[in-house]
Amino acid sequence: MNIDPDDGWSLVVPLKPLARAKSRLAAAAGALLRPRLALAFAQDTVAAALACGRVRDVVVVTDDLAAAAALAALGARIVPDSPAAGLNAALAHGARTVRDARPHARVAALNADLPALRPAELGRVLEAAGEFPRTFLADAAEIGTTFLSAGPGVELAPAFGGASRCRHLSSGAVEIRLAGVDSVRRDVDTGEDLAAALALGVGPRTAAHWDGAAGDRAAG
Repeated sequence: MNIDPDDGWSLVVPLKPLARAKSRLAAAAGALLRPRLALAFAQDTVAAALACGRVRDVVVVTDDLAAAAALAALGARIVPDSPAAGLNAALAHGARTVRDARPHARVAALNADLPALRPAELGRVLEAAGEFPRTFLADAAEIGTTFLSAGPGVELAPAFGGASRCRHLSSGAVEIRLAGVDSVRRDVDTGEDLAAALALGVGPRTAAHWDGAAGDRAAG
C-alpha cells in the first residue's frame, strides 16, 4: 500500500560496532562469522523495513564505517552515534535527528537483529501503533522489546535492554498484542534464537552467510 510520505514512519535502527556486536552468538557462529552475521542481520532488517509501504525512511545510528556503507547502499540514512552512551541514548539521538527535519514525524525504534523480518508483518505492527501515542512490541521471549513507537508530539523515551517489556509497560506505552507478526518479534542473540529465525525464513544476506558457513563446515 502506498501512503503519503508525510504520513509515513521513520524507523530508527541502532547498530553497535560489528567487532562488539552479537557477542552471545560466538558460541554458535564462531569468532569470524559472528560480526559478518551481525551485519547480515542488519542488512536484512533494513531491507525489509524499507520494503514496507508504511515506512518513509530508515535511520541507522552507528559508528561502524563498514556497516554504515553497506546499509547506506540499501537506502538507509546513517547517523553517527555521537552520544556514545549506549543503546537508549543512540535511539533517542536518532529520533531527535528525525524530528529536527520533521518535527511531527511518527518515529519508531526497531532492533537491528531481525533477519526474518517480513514487510507485511511490520506493516501490521505499524498500523496498530498508529492508534496510540506510544506503543511497543515484546520479543519472542516476552521479556525484551523489538519495537517501540512514538506518534507526533510524543517522546520516544526508549528503555531497551534486558527486561525492557516491563519497563516499557510501566512507562505507559501500550503493548501491541497481534498474532502472526512473529518475524517482528524474533530478534537473534543466541544460537537458539538463530535456529528459530532460520525456521521462520531469514533474509538473503543472513541465509548466504549461514549456508556458506555450513558448507565450509561440511567440507572441513
